[in-house]
Amino acid sequence: MPQRPKSHDILFEPLRLGPVTAKNRFYQVPHCSGMGWQRPNTLAAMRGVKAEGGWGVVCTEYCSYDPSSDDGPYPYARLWDADDLRAQALVTESIHRHGALAGVELWHGGSAVANYDSRLPPLGVASLPAPAPHPVQSRRLDLADIRELRRWHAAAARRALEAGFDLVYVYATHGYLLSQFLDPRLNDRTDAYGGSLGNRVRLVRELIEETLEAVAGRAAVATRFTVDPAEPESYEAFSLLAELPDLWDLTIRDYEVEMGVSRFVREGALEAAVAPAKAMTGKPVVAVGRFTAPDTMARMIRTGVQDLIGAARPSIADPFLPRKIEAGEADAIRECIGCNVCYAHDTLGVPLRCTQNPTMGEEWRRAWHPERTVPTARPARVLVVGAGPAGLEAARVLGERGYDVLLAEAGRTLGGRVTAESALPGLAEWARVRDWRLGRLERLPAVSVFPESRMTAESVLEVEAEHVFLATGSRWTVDGVGRSRDLPLEPGPGARVVSADALLAGEAPPPGHAVIFDDDHYYIGSVLALLLRRHGTAVTLVTPAGRVGEWGQRTAEATASTAALLHAGVEIVANRTLEAVAAGAVTVACVFTGARQELAADWLLPLTRRAPTDGLYRELDALREAGGAPGIRSLQRLGDCAAPGTIAAAVYAGYAAAVGLDAAPAERPWRRDVI
Repeated sequence: MPQRPKSHDILFEPLRLGPVTAKNRFYQVPHCSGMGWQRPNTLAAMRGVKAEGGWGVVCTEYCSYDPSSDDGPYPYARLWDADDLRAQALVTESIHRHGALAGVELWHGGSAVANYDSRLPPLGVASLPAPAPHPVQSRRLDLADIRELRRWHAAAARRALEAGFDLVYVYATHGYLLSQFLDPRLNDRTDAYGGSLGNRVRLVRELIEETLEAVAGRAAVATRFTVDPAEPESYEAFSLLAELPDLWDLTIRDYEVEMGVSRFVREGALEAAVAPAKAMTGKPVVAVGRFTAPDTMARMIRTGVQDLIGAARPSIADPFLPRKIEAGEADAIRECIGCNVCYAHDTLGVPLRCTQNPTMGEEWRRAWHPERTVPTARPARVLVVGAGPAGLEAARVLGERGYDVLLAEAGRTLGGRVTAESALPGLAEWARVRDWRLGRLERLPAVSVFPESRMTAESVLEVEAEHVFLATGSRWTVDGVGRSRDLPLEPGPGARVVSADALLAGEAPPPGHAVIFDDDHYYIGSVLALLLRRHGTAVTLVTPAGRVGEWGQRTAEATASTAALLHAGVEIVANRTLEAVAAGAVTVACVFTGARQELAADWLLPLTRRAPTDGLYRELDALREAGGAPGIRSLQRLGDCAAPGTIAAAVYAGYAAAVGLDAAPAERPWRRDVI
């Protein structure tokens, strides 16, 4: 049996939080889910799995306490009335079932929301515009409004008790209403809530005191607050409130650091900001840092930086992280890779998902569990061709379910695109997708792995597998066809067009100036540009969008990514489509006017689309249709072989196919969340 190192014992010491006690130091901080008030059963099941996985405290996402704080179309949490109370009770019951505390983050968006659903004017410290591009401006709160706001907050705190919450938040950060009062750049009031720091802190103080009164010792009061070395006044503000709440949940101003992708932000990035504040209060402190290493977690508590290990993304990637550390199985942790695919999908208003954990968001509607699968009632031989993210995940789950699995990979190394992309600048942690699955496969005697085994239709038939999964990936095309171009390029004499696959395979780039045409709009264009700059290649990055890597705005990396390109000397040309390529030049055109422009280029790297590598599938499918493969009961394409997408989509496809093998057909693929 594995033994937990003694140094990790500190993570399992209980901690008093005002009138309640957390059973350990693992704290799932409030984080968005894309479920909220729209999908109550989905949300309750997801939070419940976190509690089952050993998190001592599990919190909601931002929870509106009045219709004047509406973030539609995003499905935030709500505690407006008795109907919302019943929905939140589903969440607390699910959390309490596994012995964890349930926390609710009461929230008012102020000028940071547009109130599209309620159609009420947003309420702000001043009359301020909503974030771009919303053509909305808030109404300035007067003193009567502030008294009403305080009444709403206290009433919601009492509803939170009825719903079964053990912690109630006063939320004073992330640019929402209370942080707007604290901000001297926004707060231009001349009444008792503006001017001096004491006045600007007043509303936060009043809400903490009134929430303590409302919960009357039946729940803890937590306060989420910004402290930042770049803003000395933030510590002065903190000192004025330091002993008031039962718990401090501390963060920093820069969200792209707090929620930073692993390309730019390492584990424990908030330590320098949190430690000085912790020294100023006798109350417990929690903070995040994308913690996945137990040694780092234990050090943060042992050295007094913080008292609880806050986590959002690590609790998504592995809801059972605490239990694995407790059992001395830290090597079994499904570590967060910091890609922010979870956050991206919440910003789209749909349930969050995870590259590492394909069951995230599917706990209720598909009855998927991150640590358990249903054993097969019909053991059979299964051949998986391709050991990329989809193939590795399918082989892992099939092996756990009791199938005899043969995993064949054409190359010497496993991991497919994960191995190739994790070698690119900033993406090293993405290798965790491969490494965790290889570690699981080593524990499964039913799975046999065969590298350097390129399969043909004939060799597939020779294996005599009843089920064949083809996860043979995809390849980058060079014809220029993609989102902004319908017809293939016709390169002129002497023009050189290079496939991204050559660079991903580790080949040296051709000499001369490169033009990258990025019609992919995610990370690959940026990281390949940085790779080329490391080789000393002059790079011009062209995109049809208004900014490079536009989808990176969803993953909170767009600003840092663009800054990295500029610092590296990459020339960025936005709002241009690809028109032609000739020897020594690439022609682009303005997306608005059609005006053409020639760019000097010795070679072109088009990032437009990927073509599925599905020749083997089509050959086997034709054989089956002709009756030439009677032993194959099922044939499936997985991941990029079926439809090129994200690594998260490939892992999900591998998991879904493996848990669905031999399952009874369902009327619909998942349950609809209606109550």
